[in-house]
Amino acid sequence: MTSGVAWVPNFSFASESMTAPYLSVKETSEILNCSEQYVRQLLRYGEISGEKISSRWLVASESIQEYRIKGEDASSHIPDHGRRSWSKPELKALSFFSGCMGLDLGLEKEGIKVLLACEIDGAARKTIEINRPDMALIGDIRDYSAAEIRAKAGLSSMDKIDAIIGGPPCQAFSSAGKRQGFHDDRGNVFLTFIDLIIELQPQFAVIENVRGLLSAPLKHRPHDLRGKNFPPLTQDEQRGGALLFIMQKLKQAGYGISFHLYNAANFGSPQQRERVVIVCSRDGAKLPYLTPTHSEKRLYGLLPWRTLREALIGLPPEGHHFVTFPEKRLKYYRLLKPGQYWRDLPESLHQEALGASYHAGGGKTGFYRRLAWDKPAPTLVTHPAMPATDLAHPEEDRPLSIEEYKRIQELPDDWVIAGKLLDQYRQVGNAVPCSLGRAIARMLLTHLSGENPIVYPDFPYSRYQKTDDVSWLADTIGCFEASSAQQLSLDLV
Repeated sequence: MTSGVAWVPNFSFASESMTAPYLSVKETSEILNCSEQYVRQLLRYGEISGEKISSRWLVASESIQEYRIKGEDASSHIPDHGRRSWSKPELKALSFFSGCMGLDLGLEKEGIKVLLACEIDGAARKTIEINRPDMALIGDIRDYSAAEIRAKAGLSSMDKIDAIIGGPPCQAFSSAGKRQGFHDDRGNVFLTFIDLIIELQPQFAVIENVRGLLSAPLKHRPHDLRGKNFPPLTQDEQRGGALLFIMQKLKQAGYGISFHLYNAANFGSPQQRERVVIVCSRDGAKLPYLTPTHSEKRLYGLLPWRTLREALIGLPPEGHHFVTFPEKRLKYYRLLKPGQYWRDLPESLHQEALGASYHAGGGKTGFYRRLAWDKPAPTLVTHPAMPATDLAHPEEDRPLSIEEYKRIQELPDDWVIAGKLLDQYRQVGNAVPCSLGRAIARMLLTHLSGENPIVYPDFPYSRYQKTDDVSWLADTIGCFEASSAQQLSLDLV
């Protein structure tokens, strides 16, 4: 989700510069007539699209054009409004940081009705208004009290809320960037969300976020201020401090907490997307982990992972909307088959194809990447044609289309995604796969019914170890000083 950074209206639009598919930060600042620092801020907030390769940002020139148009499109603002239907379903949820509602749709498919959405991104608000006009819609979470949120949702102070769901802005905890955590403005929004959960007292709370949350400190110390010549890290600066702080607040409010890092492919999504899901129960119970339905190696007799081919079956070949690759990159794509990437080019072309990025570290698996038909898609990103995160069609010489994005995120074909093309990619690329939302809902409903969940011992929920609450907590507390660790153990166990 973006952070509502204001549009800069006074600039000289250098159209001749826009012929290049990617621009430097300096070139972008000249086009937008703003500082290079402001351009980097726009990149961090997702207002313009870019890719950081080594220490250098590349900016998608078309995203600059979209940003300009967005500033001229303020007249189409969707105002906040209350719920337009007064029926009260049996199971009620409130959604925050809703985006294009992938998580919400997953819950709805299992019978949990979402009454209110909270979103500040203009294009996403239009998406919600078009598809769910009766749903309450509010903007910045910091502008509303708990009582006002209830009123917008059509709920009295006595009406129970079954679930509050949301994926607070994740850039503050992402492994890319400065990882300012709760000292980042978006991190503060995360804390506002936690405070509202405590005040609204839902039966369940579901918090979805990136893997970086598991290691984010409560307070970030730059790496150049660490080491033998500097004081040791304080407790607030230790890895995992942000999540420990969240757990302590919820635990003190009486909520039982569990979490894990889940690969959405294990729940029927045709996409390998890993996200932390924290689930909280007001009755103090520690909720079980989600029950997988699929497995890469068909463990426990589960279904195999769904593939890109399965996801796109029946999608008409015409009517697709997509960004394009520049011609100088297409010549390399034409040499690649489904499932291949830059290393599958003739070795003599490797350095030519990657340019300066050839000498950068890492495996660079996103460069010149054609998707495989018979595997799940990689994690969808907010721009499928950036050099380091390519998501090219297995056979056609183009990136994935918006229509294909929707299929991979399991949004209905008739689910309207509003906004310009890059707005649409951003919304769908940031969405939670519907299958993961359904798995969350099934777990909550199983707990409500008193049934015993299906448990598959030692199931590999993701690629990583120690990402469940029990082993993560033991590992993280071990990093703290003995006295602090003992107190944390008493507070959180």
